This record gives sequence, C-alpha cells and structure tokens, in this order.
Amino acid sequence: MRDFQDRGFEVLALPLIEIGPAPDIAAVRAAWRGIAGFAALMFVSGNAVTQFFAQRPVDAAELTARAWAPGPATAQALLAAGVPFALIDAPDGDAPQFDSEALWQRVAVQVAAGQRVLIVRGAGGDGQGAGRDWLAAQIQAAGASVEYVVAYVRSPPLWSAAQSADAQRAAADGSVWLLSSSESIANLPRLDWSAARAVATHPRIARAARQAGFGVVCESRPALAAVAAALESIG
Repeated sequence: MRDFQDRGFEVLALPLIEIGPAPDIAAVRAAWRGIAGFAALMFVSGNAVTQFFAQRPVDAAELTARAWAPGPATAQALLAAGVPFALIDAPDGDAPQFDSEALWQRVAVQVAAGQRVLIVRGAGGDGQGAGRDWLAAQIQAAGASVEYVVAYVRSPPLWSAAQSADAQRAAADGSVWLLSSSESIANLPRLDWSAARAVATHPRIARAARQAGFGVVCESRPALAAVAAALESIG
C-alpha cells in the first residue's frame, strides 16, 4: 500500500479475504515432526508460510528440505521465517508470471522418483483444502509423491458499514480495483460492476474479473513497476 502511495496513487484498502488459523493444528504440527522425510515443501503463499511456522513445535527438526515459493512475496516470507536463502526456490524476478507453472520450470530438475513433497496450502471456509492441483500432477508424473497440509483458512471478510459504502462508491466512481486473487473476486458484494475498472495480476484473475462484470480489465505482471504502469495506463 505504501509503495503505491509513494508513487502518487490515492489508495484505499478493502480486504476481500479473511485469513484464519488452521482448522486442524495437530495436523500442521504432525507435518513439522515428520519434516525430515520430505525432499521439498511447497508454500502456496506468504500466508501459508506465516501460519505454518506459527505452529512449529519446539521439538521439531530444522528445515533442511527445499522450500518452494511461487513468487517473491512468498520467498520473502520464508526468509522472514528464518529459512536460509540457499534452500529457497522461486521463479526469477523477471518471470512473466509468478505461479505454479513458473515455479515448476525452476524446480522440475530437483524431483526424483520416490521423493515426498509436502504442499502447504489454505482451505476454504469449510476447512477443506482448496487450490489448483496442476503442480501436484507434475510432481507425481515425475515419480514423486505429494502430501498436503492445511495451514490456514480463507473466508469472506466481515466489512463494516463504512467499508461497504466505500465499495459501492468505488464500483461506480471510476476507481481502479487492483485484484490479486481469483477467490477474492468471488467475495465481492453483489453490485453492478459494469462501470468499474480493474488491474489483474494474472490471466486467471482477469478472466474472473470479466466474468464478475467489470467493464474494463487490464492484465499486469505481478511486479510493482508493472502494476504501477498498468494503473497509470487505465487511470
């Protein structure tokens, strides 16, 4: 938020996803206690890192497996959690997108038959694990096995009356919405979005925004400079 303010943008933050703790903390701690058996851990987001490390048992072994991150924000969260830089794998900073496909290009050579990979992810409000299975399919095709642990729960936010009023205004007054999650779009209030404009940081997010009814949708790489340029072009 501060980065965009420093570039001269007027910014209003409206959270579209609420993050909560794991529905089964015992499962997270069990994953920690068995961490030595994994060749790699893939963290789907920075929230996955934060919530997974928050439940680390005091007697857990040190993380010596590779730590996979789909983008720089997740990689930074791993560094903040104390994971050595040498263990972290993430797409290059100039990658067209920060997603599972870009990550796989980086880590495919690491995967061997018989290895175990743990995917640390979130769950919907029902507590069931959710997310794309594309990366898991690639890992399994390479002969390794995939296991999952849910480290946090995502749910729609409870907005105040003021936040709801802000959203209604921003849907009609020419504001540009910066959208970085397809799931967050599903949590938008039921409004007429035909006059609204959006910058989306992935083609899947852009498709979801168009399906939600946004009148103008601009796609951008998920990097600060690229997003700022997109905001300027659409503004």
